[in-house]
Amino acid sequence: MQRASRLTRELSLLATEPPPGITCWQNGQFDDLRAQILGGVDTPYEKGIFNLEIIVPERYPFEPPKIRFLTPIYHPNIDSAGRICLDVLKLPPKGAWRPSLNISTLLTSIQLLMAEPNPDDPLMADISSEYKYNKQLFLLNAREWTEKYAGQ
Repeated sequence: MQRASRLTRELSLLATEPPPGITCWQNGQFDDLRAQILGGVDTPYEKGIFNLEIIVPERYPFEPPKIRFLTPIYHPNIDSAGRICLDVLKLPPKGAWRPSLNISTLLTSIQLLMAEPNPDDPLMADISSEYKYNKQLFLLNAREWTEKYAGQ
């Protein structure tokens, strides 16, 4: 019951006051959501539209939603299956999820991660070392992927 009322509140807030560059909606099932994040200005993801899948677990908000990218993205912290390496998406002690966080906060954190990758906690080691040691090549590859997979 707590999950249902909380999700209803969160979705209503996301519909009326979405964070800039983020939209989120239900995808048929109550606990199956979709989101879109617009690539940030002055990032290699600029002008890209990235689709995400959000699965809300039974124990939400005591357990974080499972979020993954459906749109391929060239990023050190996001793997080829769309999984995201971000502390707020994991339960403690390894993660930083707290029941006070919400889907809007998570999507904003993912948007921030897109703008500011964390090469020291990578899911994709090769992209991470490219980001650290050959930033120009990383930016070129990330822009190419954005045009190819996330272009409108």
